[in-house]
Amino acid sequence: MALSPSGPPGSPKGFQDDDALNGGPLAANLVGGGPQDKDASAQAERRAGGGYSRFVTWMKVLLPFVALALVALVIAWPRLKSNDGFRIGFSSIRLSGEAQPGMDNARYIGTDEKQQPFSVTADLARIISESDGEMALELPKADLTLDDGTWLVLTADTGRYKRDPATLELQGGVNLFHDTGYEISTEQLTVNLKSGKAEGHTPVTGHGPFGELKSQGLKLIDKGQVIYFTGPAQLILFTPENKG
Repeated sequence: MALSPSGPPGSPKGFQDDDALNGGPLAANLVGGGPQDKDASAQAERRAGGGYSRFVTWMKVLLPFVALALVALVIAWPRLKSNDGFRIGFSSIRLSGEAQPGMDNARYIGTDEKQQPFSVTADLARIISESDGEMALELPKADLTLDDGTWLVLTADTGRYKRDPATLELQGGVNLFHDTGYEISTEQLTVNLKSGKAEGHTPVTGHGPFGELKSQGLKLIDKGQVIYFTGPAQLILFTPENKG
């Protein structure tokens, strides 16, 4: 093998200077390749950058849907685990003055023994016992639907819901409004939400298209389709003359 004699004057034969080495094909390979290799590398970088951009774009679209699905699952979970058709929804959770977990604007939804819907709402519901499913309610309101499509509404200052059996105990300023136009007031009423029966043992006053009444208590059968007023009781019936 012959060594190139080129080189600057005075340099030993067989050696090339730096300029000659840097300008040769071997030097091009050592510093990163020729123009074609550089173009291929640039194209590979552009393809990698484009793939990453597409990944980021898809993640921006996909992640909100995943978050929405998780929120929907959290909301629907109590319904999926319910065995008796009684469900609860709420807008926010906070701690009450007694440092107990509470739910603002709580709403209970269920069906009775005849598969008729009912709902119970409250400004605030506090958990008394998780194992017994007992809740203390502030400003509760119960909406019951009767078989013939009429409705019955119950309101009170406070209340207590028990899961088993599904009962609602109302206390203070209890008012009963019936679709047919009568209104009954008392201070205490216990309602069985499944059977549609209710019973109270405090003085009762009421009025409606039939007249006015007073009694020492009452019993409701079939969500108020039949009402018994326990005595002593007083009833004043309206006639066309004294009604107007």
